[in-house]
Amino acid sequence: MTEMTDFTFWMTVIIFAATILAVVAGVIDSSVAAVLGVLTMVWLGTMTPSDAFNAVDWNVMAILVSIWIIAGYLGKTGIPEWLSIKALVVSRGNGALLVMILSMLSGIISLVVDNVVVILMMAPVAIPIVRHLNLPLAPVILMIGFSSNFMGTALLLGDLPPQMLHSVSGIEFMEFVWQDGRPSSFPILMVTFVLTLYIMYLFGFRKASNKGGAAAAGSTDGNGDPVELPFDASIPDKLFATIVVTGFFATIIAMSLREYLGFPLGFIALTGAMLLILVVEGMGHRLKKPDFEEILQELDWRAIFFYIGLFALVGGFEKTHLLQDLANYLAPLFKEDIILGASLLYWVTIPIVGVVEHDAYILTFLYMIRDLGEQGVEAWPLYWMLVWAGTLGSNLTIAGAPALYVALNIVEREDKRKVPIKEFLKWSVTFTLAASIICFIIGMMIWVVPFAQ
Repeated sequence: MTEMTDFTFWMTVIIFAATILAVVAGVIDSSVAAVLGVLTMVWLGTMTPSDAFNAVDWNVMAILVSIWIIAGYLGKTGIPEWLSIKALVVSRGNGALLVMILSMLSGIISLVVDNVVVILMMAPVAIPIVRHLNLPLAPVILMIGFSSNFMGTALLLGDLPPQMLHSVSGIEFMEFVWQDGRPSSFPILMVTFVLTLYIMYLFGFRKASNKGGAAAAGSTDGNGDPVELPFDASIPDKLFATIVVTGFFATIIAMSLREYLGFPLGFIALTGAMLLILVVEGMGHRLKKPDFEEILQELDWRAIFFYIGLFALVGGFEKTHLLQDLANYLAPLFKEDIILGASLLYWVTIPIVGVVEHDAYILTFLYMIRDLGEQGVEAWPLYWMLVWAGTLGSNLTIAGAPALYVALNIVEREDKRKVPIKEFLKWSVTFTLAASIICFIIGMMIWVVPFAQ
């Protein structure tokens, strides 16, 4: 391809900026905006159709679709309902403890399941329990949303940012647990998560209603009568649940062994999903299962098209070499003072991703950090501080994370009211600040300060 003209250069910059602005402002659907941006760049001559296709990491797309399919089956097993009732039993109806357990469950599940899917699984089964205990719905469902969005970056499978990090840097599954002789994303975010939940407990849930204190399975109320649970938590088909759970964990284990198997993660995930479909459909006459068409309908196709467009859009923007120029400009700062550079990257990222769709921001800066690494800057402290800040900061508003938009919609639909922005920010700002400060301290001590010595 010939050298980019000044006109094409500036038009590419304008298209990229306008597309990101359209995504942030919600002027049109984010998937439509991303794809239109790519098409415009191709027609402009920024890149060819082949360039746009090759800019997409189809390995990441295969991971997303495959895990969503498996999670779709998991949500139909009755296991989320069973876990929620177990949470009620363990909490013995203590509202504050129940919220923390539901939040912890949501965070743990989002380690390996997309955060939006986790919310769609957990919120419907949490609502009757919340009503049962006469708790306010908004903070409980929002906590499920914050927690699901929080832990998605702890491992490779839960959200797009770690998968983009894998695409740009080549990091493997187990390196999210331990990398270069030190703990990495999973242990650091898990400690941060537990401490953040404790702060939220002290901040807003310690005085939660305890009227359902005896509401555990098998317990009795004040008259000695058995307490009725909000819904039946029995697993409808244990064979179906066993098959799905086995396939789920077998796929995750196989993905964790990618280095030894020698296949791309997307191929392994797709194999796991196809084998699960084959077994479930093959035993269809013996199982109480959803139709495969129902599973496909529940896939977030808008998100898939958005992520495809996002990869191609950033691929086109890369051809302006502005990211490389920015890396050249910032390289001296990061070389001279990695502590200052990492701190600036972290705390500038948090408010930005609070109002900018965080996936687009993170992918753009991952490429910049890669370019910095090629100039001798220690890249991994910056990679980690970026993805952590980009994930935690996105909990600030619904503009930063689609998962929170889903959670807020559920609250407003169930409560039949508009949640005031002040009420939302009361919870989101507290959660985001607590998590961001804790993660910053731990991340700096483990991943930044050692490289400054």
